[in-house]
Amino acid sequence: MSQDLHFSVLLAESVEALVVDPNGMYVDGTFGRGGHSRAILARLGEAGRLLAFDKDPQAVAAGEALQQEDPRFAIVHASFAQLREQVEALALSRQVDGVLLDLGVSSPQLDQAERGFSFMQDGPLDMRMDPTSGLSAAEWLNSAKEQDIAQVLFDFGEERFGRRIARAIVAERQKQPFTRTKQLADVVAAANPKWERDKNPATRSFQAIRIFINRELEDLQIALAAAMQVLKPGGRLVVISFHSLEDRIVKRFFKEGFRGEDFPKGLPITVAMLDRKLDILGKPQKASAAEIARNVRSRSAVMRVAEKLSSRAGKNP
Repeated sequence: MSQDLHFSVLLAESVEALVVDPNGMYVDGTFGRGGHSRAILARLGEAGRLLAFDKDPQAVAAGEALQQEDPRFAIVHASFAQLREQVEALALSRQVDGVLLDLGVSSPQLDQAERGFSFMQDGPLDMRMDPTSGLSAAEWLNSAKEQDIAQVLFDFGEERFGRRIARAIVAERQKQPFTRTKQLADVVAAANPKWERDKNPATRSFQAIRIFINRELEDLQIALAAAMQVLKPGGRLVVISFHSLEDRIVKRFFKEGFRGEDFPKGLPITVAMLDRKLDILGKPQKASAAEIARNVRSRSAVMRVAEKLSSRAGKNP
């Protein structure tokens, strides 16, 4: 959920945390419609550079237009999971000053019924961030085993009625294949015996299927490790997540990097021996009440910031 048409989540806060050197090299892992990228470029000097990624061809087209306007900027049509390979291809490994990962689905994607992300509007059941590759949600739902569908709903949507919903999906597709978002939303709603207050009964299922189709959590884990490979000591890693599954992965990664090596209890060790990889900067930050009032989709956003430490040069907690 990178931004709506006019507003990027935690924009000022994330750019302030990210840009430590105006003439440095930065990465925006999710260009979206360029809100964060433009704000980063506004903070950079003439020698500064920004490399952006996005799976979505529409986002890449917007990024290519910006690339024509600003020689400091370049965009790659790829997942941020390819961060390390792309940076190494530019011979910039361990020279990056900051990496920003703004996770989830963007508001333009949600708002376009034809993309198939939203249960609020009827459209083709697609859900792919990159509609040029991989299985669509409809293709997967029409062919997957019932137990696999149930597992996805539980693992990625924390849907406690996943088995019932999966059973209903398989029964429906035997009557007619899934092709539309409304069709899926109606089946999920009918199979859900206990609707949560103020939450559409299809919310968890749509989230789960979208995350699975786009390999979002796998890509996140790869990207976090890749960021550590490309960042220079003192470089910043800024991550904005929008649901507990994402934030749990980021929180654990930051804590493990901060803790360093494991040693048996009672063993006399020095701080340097811990070989800490990250310093966690500040507390997790959420959107302000004023920002939520302007953009309700920012209400679930959590931003975490860490700084890469020099090898064998950890600081005291």
